[in-house]
Amino acid sequence: MQRLDRAGQIRFIDLTGSDACPLDRAEMLARFHARENGVILSGAAAFAAMWRAIPLLRPLGLAARLPGVEAMLEWLYVRFLRIRPRLQEQLR
Repeated sequence: MQRLDRAGQIRFIDLTGSDACPLDRAEMLARFHARENGVILSGAAAFAAMWRAIPLLRPLGLAARLPGVEAMLEWLYVRFLRIRPRLQEQLR
């Protein structure tokens, strides 16, 4: 995502060694978070906010605002979180 953010609209923060957590650090590391217009979003809503900030992905982020779309994306995200540890282990 950082490569797609050519305009530098997104500030990525590595929380593994940081004290800059606006929420509980464990919670921040468990799910993806983003801040949009001062509001902290989590999960699919955070991804959609990030997509809206990247011109190439903006249509996806706007589509996520359609009724039912964000709920479906969140459903998929929760299922992804269940298999994420295995994927990370395989990629090591």
